[in-house]
Amino acid sequence: MNLYKLPRHVAIIMDGNGRWAKLRGLPRVFGHREGAKTVEKTIKFANEIGIKHLTLYAFSTENWNRPKEEVEAIMSLLVEYINTKVPSLIEDNIKLRFMGRRKDLPEMILKTVQEGEEKTKNCSGMDLVVALNYSGRAEIVDAVNEIIKSGKKEITEEDFKNYLYLPDLPDPDLLIRTSGEQRISNFMLWQMAYTEFYFTPVLWPDFDENEFLKALYDYQNRERRFGRVTAVE
Repeated sequence: MNLYKLPRHVAIIMDGNGRWAKLRGLPRVFGHREGAKTVEKTIKFANEIGIKHLTLYAFSTENWNRPKEEVEAIMSLLVEYINTKVPSLIEDNIKLRFMGRRKDLPEMILKTVQEGEEKTKNCSGMDLVVALNYSGRAEIVDAVNEIIKSGKKEITEEDFKNYLYLPDLPDPDLLIRTSGEQRISNFMLWQMAYTEFYFTPVLWPDFDENEFLKALYDYQNRERRFGRVTAVE
């Protein structure tokens, strides 16, 4: 693998936990718990190979419509992860950040999120961004409302970016989606204008280092032109 052609920012839609559990005759909650183990391995691998920003789509605004037991399990896993893994994130110099509508989060979740960010704020290695209660459309609407409040009558694309949830976060170079679905599901709609997409049928709990490498190899074999043409054309 060409370490000089690594994507700077990788975003992942972690799909397939429920199907993984169903195939094994288990409740969906078991799939989410197994998926959490994959999250840990993915973060470690991304950091080791030199990815600068890793964004994980953990919970969308639409996910609140899932069964109460499943939502509670996902939130419980998030709290458990932050409470137990932050020391290892600090040790690995990984900064934990969150992206989404915070005001709608339960108080306990919001407090845990803020504590995780506070404890890792001085880390200067990889950015680990967790999209929580996130919606790409909501982010755009929230940005527009903030612009209206500011009194601006005209803005540029760069101005608009400054009103996104994490304006300093570079656009994703590569989006990986597991489980075979081929859509972006309302994820970072503004930021993914020129992102390379990689879809794999592998369910998230089965996504390992080899599968991550396949996505990276595929990315490195693509030519990113951003609307330009190559010399041969």
